[in-house]
Parts: sequence; structure tokens; C-alpha cells
Amino acid sequence: MFSQRLKQLPNNVRQYLIVTGNYWCFTLTDGALRMLVVLYFYELGYGALDIALLFIFYEAFGVITNLFGGWLGARWGLNRTMNIGLGLQIVALGMLLVPAGWLTVVWVMIAQALSGIAKDLNKMSAKSSIKVLVPKGESGQLYQWVALLTGSKNALKGIGFFLGGLLLTTVGFHHAILIMALALGVVWLFSLWQLGGDLGKASNKPKFSQIFSKSREINILSAARLFLFGARDVWFVVALPVYLSSQFGWDHWSVGGFLALWVIGYGIVQSLAPHITGKRTNQVSSAKIVTLWALALTALPAAIAIGLQLAFYPLIVLLGGLILFGAVFAINSSLHSYLIVQFASKEGVSMDVGFYYMANAMGRLIGTLLSGWVYQEFGLISCLWVSCCFLLLASLISLWLPKDTSQS
Repeated sequence: MFSQRLKQLPNNVRQYLIVTGNYWCFTLTDGALRMLVVLYFYELGYGALDIALLFIFYEAFGVITNLFGGWLGARWGLNRTMNIGLGLQIVALGMLLVPAGWLTVVWVMIAQALSGIAKDLNKMSAKSSIKVLVPKGESGQLYQWVALLTGSKNALKGIGFFLGGLLLTTVGFHHAILIMALALGVVWLFSLWQLGGDLGKASNKPKFSQIFSKSREINILSAARLFLFGARDVWFVVALPVYLSSQFGWDHWSVGGFLALWVIGYGIVQSLAPHITGKRTNQVSSAKIVTLWALALTALPAAIAIGLQLAFYPLIVLLGGLILFGAVFAINSSLHSYLIVQFASKEGVSMDVGFYYMANAMGRLIGTLLSGWVYQEFGLISCLWVSCCFLLLASLISLWLPKDTSQS
């Protein structure tokens, strides 16, 4: 019944729904896995830097995957790269089903490397597909479809955080991993059956030497994206969960639940970004609007850091500031996600998108490493000041973007 109704829809809508569904399911397991690994290994006595090291390969291989994955997507088709990503995530989950004694740092890092490759193949494929599926010239629809995909993905990642904490509390680490692997296997089989062939495949197979972007606006946007996501992850990925546990005595249920609600709210705001910025149908004035929203975001980690330094209701300052940061960051992220798809060439779109998300992954890698090291050596307040500096750099770089995207 469901497959019959799906076939009755216009092809571009049907493919968009399948791509989005794949992305949703993958993201749910990705968010749950992140929370499971952080909380489980913290329970085992690992320090903040050790936990950060578990995610080095996850982020590092994301950098490589985006660069090569965009090229593979243009040669093989985005349906294939998306299905490969789903399959690799199942393998990564399977690696964590070994006995507890085998879960060494090196083993988990290798599993996280596969998960990082899977995540970025999936994300690159999903974002690139929208450019192919939206008719040319429909910038308003493009913005809304990108915002919906990105926002709903992050809301589900938040639910994944909540799910990770819930599963760890109720069934334990290994059973949680098994449940997610089986569920994702069903999604993978459906995707192999239904996702259209040759989606996003370039008519002329691109050369390997073309993996680096030659577009000025994409290079500028990529540099801004690197610092934008580095600014988030430098205090959010490792420092914040550990700080809430160690300073306020939160258990893993409380940490997972709060961060889940934060990311869900963040995703909802992302989905509403076209309405908030007032640019649903006309062109986004990229340099002006991106810079203004980045500057607004820059002030927030600075305000939180000052509040914590003054010990002025620290928990209220931290949680309230985090909520505001999430809302403003969501607008920034949604604008970026729209602009990269808008700037990208429709022919071989995955190469432009892949290059851009390589910069995104590089920012996350830098942020993750600094999150563990800076927190362990200097504390959360220092992480917040590093975040502020990164956001200021992102704001300055954004000034070089074109004044509007009407010619892109």
C-alpha cells in the first residue's frame, strides 16, 4: 500500500521523500551512537580528552570522504553513494557488538572512522540530490526544501541523543547497538529497492583533479563554514556533556535528554529559517545577511563565558545561553546549507557540495579536538572564548561573499 502511494507521486517528490527518509533514519542512529559512546566511555572512567580521541577518525575521515565522495557521487550517482553510506553504518554498528573487553580505544576509533565515512557519504548525497530534484530557477523552493531537510535531520539527531541515553539506561550498550543495526538494515534494503538510479550522475565523468572547487564563492563559504562549526563543537561535543555531569551532578539520562531537546529545538528553528529571514521566495542577500547572523552568534558564547566567570547563576546562564546559541546557530547553518546548494553547479553538484562539507568536517574535527584538550587543560570558559574567536573569523570571511545569489 505504501509503495503504491509512493509511486503515484511526481518522480522528483518521490525521490526527495526517499532521500529524506534515508537521511532521517541514518541521523537517528548517528545521534544515538554519539551519545552512547560519550556516556558509556565516561562511565568506564575515560577522561574528556580520551573521549574526544574516540571521535578523531569520525571527523578526520569525514574530511576525506566529502572530498572523494563528491567525486564518486558525480561518477556513480548519488543513489549509490547514499546506499554505500547506509551499508557502512551498519558495519560500524556491528563492530561495536564485540565483547566489552574488545572495545579498546583503537577498535572504537576504527568503528567511528567507518561511521564518519558513512555519515558524510549520506549527508553529501542527500544535500546534493535536492539541487538535482528542484527545478532550475526555483530558489524559494530550493531554500525551503534545504531548510526542511537540514532542520528535520537535526531534530531527529536530537531525538537520537535522547534515544541513546534512553537505550543505555534501559537495555545497556550492546543491546542498544544491536537494535539500531537491525532497524537500519531494514531501511537500507528499502533504499536499494526504491531509490532511483543515476541520481545526480554527471553526463561527463569528472576527472579526479577536479575535486577541489574553483568557485570563489564556494571557497569563501567553505572557509566560513569551517569556523562556524568549529565554534559550535569546541564546547558542545565533549566539554558540555562532561561539564554538566561533573559540575552539576547530572546523570547520563539528564545529559542525553537535555541535549536531545536542544538539538530538536535547533532543528525546528532550522526548518523555519526561510520564514524567519523573510526570504522564502526572493533571493538571499548572502554577504549582508550571513554576516549579520554570524555577528549575532558571536556575542552569545562571550556572554555565557562572562556569566560563568562571574559565577552569576551559572546553571541558568549556561542553559539559557545554550538555548539562545542553538536558535541563532540554526539560522546561520540553514543559510549556509541553502547557499552552498544554490552556488553549486547542477552538473556534478556533488563535487561542489562535497568540497564544502569537507570544510564542514574539518571544522568539526578541529572543534572536537579542541573541545577535549581545552576543556581538560583550561575548562569550559576557555572553550567558550575559543568559540567566540572562531565565530568572529566566520563573520569576517562572510563579508567576501557575493552581495546576492541571483546570478548563481
